[in-house]
Amino acid sequence: MRLKEKYQKELVPALKKELGLKNNMLVPRLTKVVINSGFGRHFKEKEYIADIERSITLIAGQKPVMTKAKKSISAFKIRDGLVIGAKVTLRGERMYDFVEKLVAITFPRVRDFRGISSKSLDRAGNLSVGFKDHTAFPEIKVEEINNTFGLEVCLTTNAKSKEEGLALFRALGFPFKKEEEKK
Repeated sequence: MRLKEKYQKELVPALKKELGLKNNMLVPRLTKVVINSGFGRHFKEKEYIADIERSITLIAGQKPVMTKAKKSISAFKIRDGLVIGAKVTLRGERMYDFVEKLVAITFPRVRDFRGISSKSLDRAGNLSVGFKDHTAFPEIKVEEINNTFGLEVCLTTNAKSKEEGLALFRALGFPFKKEEEKK
């Protein structure tokens, strides 16, 4: 069963009961997923930027938007308007397909993965996960890449609190760490 169908048929009633909500529309849901990567010190290397753009396109299934610096920082040799990163925003079917792939395939492929810390959620119930290496994604063939880079995946919800967001992500199958008991 696809993740979107599973969410609508199984998870909404379960979350509604668990969180004590009266209406299905109050149940937290994913609104968007943003995948981004900064170029760092390689912002002048056209080949490196092309590699990142190609890899993000493979991972997300759509072409990334180049992000520009908002202000100049002389210590980093960055000028206002300089291209310093790439990002993709996923919504709808692509978002659910990406989240399904993230949970089922990508997380198990990450080296030394012990689970996501619940501290990765903000007060509004949104989750941010960073990857040191983009090769964990199944679309990336290690033999064909020239450069490895890190990227960040931000999953935005309409949850009202951190607890609602955590309940949503647990229901979706995200592997959270078993927090150690306080000593």
